[in-house]
Amino acid sequence: MNCTPVIDYRLLVDSLTTAVLLVDDNLNIFYLNSSCEALFDISLLRASGMSALQLLETPNDIFNTKDALKKTLSQGQAYTRREAIINVNFNDIHVDYSVSQVQPSKNTEPFLIIELTPIERMLKITKDENLIQQHQVTRQLIRGVAHEIKNPLGGIRGATQLLARSLNDKKYNEFTDIIISEVDRLRVLADTMLGSRQLPSYVDVNIHEPLERVRSLVSNQTKKKVKIVRDYDLSLPSIKADRDQLIQVMLNVSINAVQAILENKNFFQDQETTPTLIFRTRIQRLVTINSVLHRSAVRIDIEDNGPGIPEDILESVFYPLVTKRANGTGLGLSIAQNIMHQHNGMIDCQSTVGKTTFSLYLPWES
Repeated sequence: MNCTPVIDYRLLVDSLTTAVLLVDDNLNIFYLNSSCEALFDISLLRASGMSALQLLETPNDIFNTKDALKKTLSQGQAYTRREAIINVNFNDIHVDYSVSQVQPSKNTEPFLIIELTPIERMLKITKDENLIQQHQVTRQLIRGVAHEIKNPLGGIRGATQLLARSLNDKKYNEFTDIIISEVDRLRVLADTMLGSRQLPSYVDVNIHEPLERVRSLVSNQTKKKVKIVRDYDLSLPSIKADRDQLIQVMLNVSINAVQAILENKNFFQDQETTPTLIFRTRIQRLVTINSVLHRSAVRIDIEDNGPGIPEDILESVFYPLVTKRANGTGLGLSIAQNIMHQHNGMIDCQSTVGKTTFSLYLPWES
């Protein structure tokens, strides 16, 4: 004879990956499962009796959460919010959540069950896909423009040299020399815009070796005006990569950071801080790179304590010709990102005042 197993439904709910929050008719929390504790970084003991609005409402949110919850309690009409923002430990987290009414019996007041699903990872994947696609389109456009610029430059240079010889007059040499030097400068710029067509030459690389090379170059360039801190995880495995191209990537990112530091000396005087550049290496578990989920990847952080990247260009900082610097070309980060894509990796950027971090991700298991 088969016996129906006795199920502990609370244990069942605690096993769900979906965050579940139970709220009474006063909108106070009386239960949340383990996933919800992890999402809000709060224990059931601490959350019991707390108003659910403290978890679900955020400043400047035009959606009236209280009225919506009350309406579901009174009328039983369920609803779902997409891409809502909750604040956990001063960090904004995007979630989808559904609210529905539950009434265990006629003699009890109804309560609400709120199911929350974090969507940060999906939003980041979508954002990264859009950025990669836009970056590729922009890069093709830039390459086409560079070709169009480069083609007539040889003719202009040759014609100017012939003109200088035919004039054979020193008073005109200054003008022809200016034309030739400017043409040469444009050729260098066009070559930089075109980038290298050479495919990576993959070998086993200990990531700290090219990083130390870059650290030495940056240290010599800054003449110790910038403090360089090393925070390495020496247990990291070797990866398959092109050593010279990795040096180019790290150097481009580091030079950008150094220039941001050296061009804003007043910022450090006002903050009373020492200009600092941090090189950090870590293993990153379960990271999505170019829409592919990797079990682990090598992460290289190049972090500075400068004034940060202006918010209006932060989203497009890897696009060609995007820069706020007077003498910048806006090509260094674009070239670096392109090289990382060839290595099945990517560069991510997070920036606030006093902390800008460029994170280089390279999958090592592949």
